[in-house]
Amino acid sequence: MVKQFVIGTIAGTHGVKGDVKVFAECDDPERFRVLKTVYIKSRGKVTKTTASNCRFAGKFVVIHLSGIEDMDAARLLHGAELLVDREDAPKLPEGRYYIPDLIGIDVLDEDGKKLGTFADVIRTGANDVYAVAREDGSQLLIPAIEECILETKPEEGYMRVHLLPGLEDL
Repeated sequence: MVKQFVIGTIAGTHGVKGDVKVFAECDDPERFRVLKTVYIKSRGKVTKTTASNCRFAGKFVVIHLSGIEDMDAARLLHGAELLVDREDAPKLPEGRYYIPDLIGIDVLDEDGKKLGTFADVIRTGANDVYAVAREDGSQLLIPAIEECILETKPEEGYMRVHLLPGLEDL
């Protein structure tokens, strides 16, 4: 299980006092309002800092990061990722998992045959779709619905699925 999660990417500056615009990469951007300790991952270096003064501007979250006091310093962070420790991430209800905890687990069919490795989540309007990387280099797309996802055990390294007719043919 990963120790830190990416919660957003710095997309630019906001104003002249060092505030940054963040593209939220979490389900609920309102979580930024209670954010305190955050890590900035930029150019291979990770720096711990404090976030404050959260507000929203269109599709972006605007926050102030301690130590970033002017527009020039903020501009240097363009493209940097913001991370939080697992302990500071919201607790999820039973049966829900953070995506990084699913990446790399085996995806098995109902009989236990390995279909591939969990690679990514594609967000659609109706429901998420799980992308499974197959050993032959192809990709299997499985809708994240109750009919298809039978059992998810990231702590044990697998997910069991039921393939609806035609899914393997796509």
